[in-house]
Amino acid sequence: MDSNNHDFLGLEDTLEEDDYALIMSKDGTLKGIWIPSGSEGDEVPNAITDVIKHFWDVDANDETSYGTIH
Repeated sequence: MDSNNHDFLGLEDTLEEDDYALIMSKDGTLKGIWIPSGSEGDEVPNAITDVIKHFWDVDANDETSYGTIH
């Protein structure tokens, strides 16, 4: 089996219904956060905000700190 020959799966096809995902450009810039529909509360969980804060110095629960992240 050729490991380079595989079907492309989109983001929606690879995530469970309660998964989050970080979307980055090829240079590592944070472009967005995939938030599951029906997620509890309005805040992104601490495990995810800690990673975003560490690598991009952005508070994902404070819209005034990022502005352009979708």
